[in-house]
Amino acid sequence: MIDQLLATPLTQLTGVRHPVVQTGMGWVAGPSLVSGTANAGGLGILASATMTLPELEQAIIEVKTRTDQPFGVNLRADAADAPDRCKVLIEHGVKVASFALAPKPELIARLKEHDIVVIPSVGLPKHAVKVASWGADAVMIQGGEGGGHTGSVPTTLLLPTVLDAVDIPVIAAGGFFDGRGLAAALSYGAAGVGMGTRFLLTAESRVPDAVKQRYLAAGLDDTVVTRKVDGMPHRMLRTDLVDQVEGAAGVRRLLPTARRTLEFKRMAGMTWKELAVDGRAMRKEQGRTLSQLALAANTPMMLKAGLVDGDATAGVLASGQVVGVIGDLPTCEELIDRVVADAAASLGRAGAYVL
Repeated sequence: MIDQLLATPLTQLTGVRHPVVQTGMGWVAGPSLVSGTANAGGLGILASATMTLPELEQAIIEVKTRTDQPFGVNLRADAADAPDRCKVLIEHGVKVASFALAPKPELIARLKEHDIVVIPSVGLPKHAVKVASWGADAVMIQGGEGGGHTGSVPTTLLLPTVLDAVDIPVIAAGGFFDGRGLAAALSYGAAGVGMGTRFLLTAESRVPDAVKQRYLAAGLDDTVVTRKVDGMPHRMLRTDLVDQVEGAAGVRRLLPTARRTLEFKRMAGMTWKELAVDGRAMRKEQGRTLSQLALAANTPMMLKAGLVDGDATAGVLASGQVVGVIGDLPTCEELIDRVVADAAASLGRAGAYVL
């Protein structure tokens, strides 16, 4: 384990040794991966969207038995029980709350009252300005290269425009996998990088080995962005299933979607009322149509089939484009040590150009 080589606003804000964030990937970012990242000096983010409230509390407790280092939890700001989940973070002294969507100002204020660092993810400069004005401590941007739900603006354009728009620390995600990327992000002015697919392909990741091998075999052109899974742009590995979904008409997708809605409701322990409240919130906050809301139930169960059950033929495998340049399965410590050491060396070489 290497000592701290890079001190940035992210390390100062969160108390981690290295400016590397393991993002909150559903079904992937569980206690094993989060604690592995935290013990290696990075900021591990626990994914809670696919957990019930009791499961989230148990996962936090498990992480705390594995590490005494800072870690975070990713939350859905539009979830009906978001305040209850924040209460769990407060009770257990979680250091960071990250959000895929902008949390309400009152939720940010409540978390900050208890010294929890609030880091929403944003896809446009105007969103960064909004959450900064509400009191967010930092933001994470994800360029179009990133996996899962993504936008169309590449990281190299999104990052500088957000940096120009706000004065709070900015974490760059989308397309990062090594020390050169971290050095580049820091040179832009970012406070650190977030990596998803790179951490999915580590020893502590609980994704089945056969599925990890499917990722390792992918090339740079083996991902696709589709709206057919849940109505929103979603980057994933190109598989036979994705090709079938892409070619299927809306009516043909209706019955499987209904089945997955029922399964997700059962798995999440939600009542029909809670499901309806979540749906209304998604429609209001994200502008989704009713058909998109119906398709949204596909995502958790199709991701679970691939990333948990190991069925690459029946599941969706969310992935960033960096999958095409990843060829190993290091431990989190090996990965973070390598990334940070290479970033420091890259910055040192670059500094030699300055007269």
